[in-house]
Amino acid sequence: MSEADTGRRTYRSELRARQARETRQVVVEAATELFVRHGYAATTLDAVADAAGVSRKTVFNAVGGKSVLLHLAWDQSLTGDDVPVSMAQRPAVQQILASADPAESVRLWVAMVVDVQVRSAPIGRVLAVAADGDPDAAALLATADAERHQGAREFVAHLRRLGGLRPDVTPERAADVCWALNDGSAYRRLVLDRGWSAAAFERWLVRVVTTSLLLD
Repeated sequence: MSEADTGRRTYRSELRARQARETRQVVVEAATELFVRHGYAATTLDAVADAAGVSRKTVFNAVGGKSVLLHLAWDQSLTGDDVPVSMAQRPAVQQILASADPAESVRLWVAMVVDVQVRSAPIGRVLAVAADGDPDAAALLATADAERHQGAREFVAHLRRLGGLRPDVTPERAADVCWALNDGSAYRRLVLDRGWSAAAFERWLVRVVTTSLLLD
């Protein structure tokens, strides 16, 4: 095989991979919009296919079933993209861990939380409702809760290393506080339901976390 043939084959392979990724993203975005608008149970794969401008078979080939679509919609709401990089390796988390000041660390953590919740709150509400009647959704919600709690423990451990955690608050209790504040329900209630701005919610959350966890 000549270098030209190898180059053409590599180009075609890369082109197919790019097209497959673009198709998958169109399908996920269409599914996310329908989930939020109509709910998980009421959204069909045929409706997703119509909204994405593809066939039902393409939806299956590109992504899979409805539970996989919900999983991808949730994952991408957390990170903001489909790049396979974990939250722990994202710049926002790395910036928190690089901070040497507890108060700044709290501000950075809250900023990250709000940035995520701006994207994830609508689909998070869908996931919470779907989990009541769908085993796959319930498993996804349980995994999400466990991952959030692990992230909360790591954030509290960072505050302890900096000497900023209040002595009357155990690391376990502090992690529980962060976990509860980071589940999206407060954001949904105050911003989506009560009309707070994201900026006002962020200021409030900084005050709550600072008062609850940090030394005076």
